[in-house]
Amino acid sequence: MIIYTTEIQDINSFSRLESLKEFYGILWVLVPILTLVLGITIGVLVIVWLEREISAGIQQRIGPEYAGPLGVLQAIADGTKLLFKENLLPSRGNTHLFSIGPSISVISILVSYLVIPFGYNFVLADLNIGVFLWIAISSIAPVGLLMSGYGSNNKYSFLGGLRAAAQSISYEIPLTLCVLSISLLSNSLSTVDIVDSQSKYGFWGWNLWRQPIGFIVFLISSLAECERLPFDLPEAEEELVAGYQTEYSGIRFGLFYIASYLNLLVSSLFVTVLYLGGWNTPTPYIFVSELFEINKNKTCGVFGTTIGIFITLAKTYFFLFISITTRWTLPRLRMDQLLNLGWKFLLPISLGNLLLTTSSQLLSL
Repeated sequence: MIIYTTEIQDINSFSRLESLKEFYGILWVLVPILTLVLGITIGVLVIVWLEREISAGIQQRIGPEYAGPLGVLQAIADGTKLLFKENLLPSRGNTHLFSIGPSISVISILVSYLVIPFGYNFVLADLNIGVFLWIAISSIAPVGLLMSGYGSNNKYSFLGGLRAAAQSISYEIPLTLCVLSISLLSNSLSTVDIVDSQSKYGFWGWNLWRQPIGFIVFLISSLAECERLPFDLPEAEEELVAGYQTEYSGIRFGLFYIASYLNLLVSSLFVTVLYLGGWNTPTPYIFVSELFEINKNKTCGVFGTTIGIFITLAKTYFFLFISITTRWTLPRLRMDQLLNLGWKFLLPISLGNLLLTTSSQLLSL
């Protein structure tokens, strides 16, 4: 059998073409993921800096000022310090649970970013069950906290883990019921469809006005899920030293620190997506579609996508400002007050809100 040189060249060129296709396919998958990871990292650094500056302003003191201009590199300096600290393990604890706990908390929160639309056609996974995926995955994080508390073999750590689990169960149910009400209004569980359903009438078309009760319940529940003051009982310093973080040091302690801010950022993003129209401007789309191309149904230009991302982040950081301010405004609740608020007030209110939403949707048929 004779194989000509031209045939060999054709085979080689075909194999090179297939290799290039595989390479670009992998690159097409990795670039959005790396872009999102970079954006999340920068976002967390900005949140840490904002919290320190806002806290300093509220307390009338000087905030971070040495690491970089205006102290913007203070978070990087703190993270670098934690990297070089020794990772201590409890001598009588369960080292496997102790080591895995922080990773579970961080990974479960990071996966939630997959379904968040930062702009039109700018979402990693536009799933038809996007909001339920977020709720399901976010419920895994308290398991990591409970594992950390149990694996530490420390009474304060274990109590902190139990508090985190009880708090998550108490406030996850009202939060889920509020999300169900939004899904009924939008006729979809996709985060992109929920944002699209708020684009028609501009500012007055946002779910904030159609679900004011649900918005308040969702905001309170999301603060409790993030364990922010006045709901930071799992790590109350006066009672539990540092809660489930008591025995941690080095990079593992840093993972818990990162997880708290990641959770705060993802909660603020979902407030924006579910209630504030996401990337939509306050002006009805009929006035801005030709200018920015943000609300077009088929295509969205690069400039329009950039504007949409900026609008989403502006709304998100507004709620971050509210969360940070709340930390220095309200006192910490007692454990019985926290559970009473969740089970006796927020749960019945969210159930009533869901029934009202269902009734209004049935009457509109």
